[in-house]
Amino acid sequence: MAKEDAFTRLIEALKVLPNVGPKTAQRMAYQLLQNNRDGALLLQQALADALAAVRHCRLCNTLCESEVCALCADSDRRDDVLMIVHHPVDVSSMEAAHCHDGRYFVLMGYVNPTQGMDLNQIAIRQLVERLQTSHITEIIIATNFTAEGDATAYVIHQLLKDLPYKVTRLARGMPLGGELEYVDAGTLAQAVYERRQVEDKGV
Repeated sequence: MAKEDAFTRLIEALKVLPNVGPKTAQRMAYQLLQNNRDGALLLQQALADALAAVRHCRLCNTLCESEVCALCADSDRRDDVLMIVHHPVDVSSMEAAHCHDGRYFVLMGYVNPTQGMDLNQIAIRQLVERLQTSHITEIIIATNFTAEGDATAYVIHQLLKDLPYKVTRLARGMPLGGELEYVDAGTLAQAVYERRQVEDKGV
C-alpha cells in the first residue's frame, strides 16, 4: 500500500477536531499551507508546548499546567459543594455564569451504553478518590441534558445513592438536548439555583 503524502496526512490529522469533516479539513489544510504558513508554524509550536505542559489537575481532573488548577487552589471557594461536569469547557461556562462558588470535578467524557461507552470513558476512579479525601456534603450533577448526559447522571446517582451526600441535578430550565457550553449564562445560572434533589426513580 502506497504511503499517504504529507498533505493527505495533514487533512487526516485535522479531522480529529470536533465537527471537522473531510471537506472542512481540506479547506483548513489549504488555508494553512497556501495563505498562512507562519500561522501554521505558530499552531505547530503552540500544540507542541501544550502537549508538553498541560496535565490533569490532581483534585478536579480539569486541564491545567500545575499540579492543582487555579480554582482548586482558591481558598475562598466552598469546600462542601462539588459540581460534576463533562468537560473543562463546562467549568468555563459555569464560571462565566457566576452561579457556583464551590468545587468542580470534570469527568472528561460521558456514558452512552448504546455506543459501548461505559464507565471506562469517564474518570470514575478519580471521582471516588476525590470524594474520599474531601468534606463534600452536596454533589451537583451538572451533566448535559442529552441522552449521554442523562445516562451519565443516572450512573453517577447509582454510585452515590447509598452514600451520605445530598445529590442534586440542574433544573430542567436547561433546554432538552442542551449542552452547557452553548447555554446562555442566565439560563445556566437559573438551572443551578433551581436544582432539584435526585430521586431513585430517575435523574
